[in-house]
Amino acid sequence: MNHYIDTFPGRKITLKGVSHLYFGGTSYLGLQTDGDFQKLFISNIKKYGTNYGASRKSNIRLSVFDEAETYLAKIVGSEACISLSSGYLAGQFLAQVLNTKEHQFFYAPNTHSALYQSKIKSYTTFATLNIAVREHLESNKSTPVVFLDSIDFSGCNYPDFEALKILPLEDIILVVDDSHGLGIVGKKGGGVYSILAKLKIKELIVCGSLGKGFGIQAGAVFGTKERIHFLTETSFFGGSSPATPAAMATLVEADAIYELKRKRLQRNMDLFFGNLKKRKTFHFMKGHPAYTFSDEQLTEYLEANRIIVTSFPYPDKSSPLMSRIVLSAAHKKKDIEHVLHCINILP
Repeated sequence: MNHYIDTFPGRKITLKGVSHLYFGGTSYLGLQTDGDFQKLFISNIKKYGTNYGASRKSNIRLSVFDEAETYLAKIVGSEACISLSSGYLAGQFLAQVLNTKEHQFFYAPNTHSALYQSKIKSYTTFATLNIAVREHLESNKSTPVVFLDSIDFSGCNYPDFEALKILPLEDIILVVDDSHGLGIVGKKGGGVYSILAKLKIKELIVCGSLGKGFGIQAGAVFGTKERIHFLTETSFFGGSSPATPAAMATLVEADAIYELKRKRLQRNMDLFFGNLKKRKTFHFMKGHPAYTFSDEQLTEYLEANRIIVTSFPYPDKSSPLMSRIVLSAAHKKKDIEHVLHCINILP
């Protein structure tokens, strides 16, 4: 059932005049409703304005973008980084730029629509993907580009990427959407770049949203200095408006807030997982606060107990129902104990 609300869904939402706990969405660190984070963001809006619609290639340039991109690259562990106005745009940017006769696209299972530029279907298993890539390499000169979601909620990628390792990585360009990892997993919220960089990949490019983990409306692309320079010279990058500079300034200045929130999120994950008796009901990844399930009755049961979770066909109406309990740094101990009690008493 769809619910319409009039305020940001924090740890609680009100439906038809009744307060419910909210264990859904992607506000993993609970930043959007955090007073200190808002105060910092508002101070930067006063400095930089509410929006900045000029090209990054203009003769007048704001230094905050370079500062934020240097900061992000350092956290993630890449040589360089560029930012855009959204994670979806970052994915589309890469798919469009790489869509040339020198490249052949391949999509891993469960790849997000942000990375699609053509009507190619994703492979249902890594085994069939592996066969297709190797057959292509035997008879074609074009470089395979494999698109992948780092956190696809099935648990087959992050944190170990075991299925990925069967591919001939030394011969492919790997493009990874890390929207659900950036700001959350890895050292200082650096995501999966440093994990994948240890594999012998021909070229690694990571992109994603900064809205889920870092709480700002922006996207980013991470890679080698050569690749990032090439991307900045495209008309796609020059012709698009950047992320809001106030958001990028907040990203750089909120380091202490991010660190505190990640610790609170980890505490909440430890409490939930350590006391969860029905673990086989869920798909989950170590170190990530989302617990996916497919039982529609569980969603209805939780709502009857005034708990709302993420539950809708994703990414379109023909897709299977995707239900997920999402923990946040904003949740209190009593919130998590209530949802645990409701789950654990089920037969």
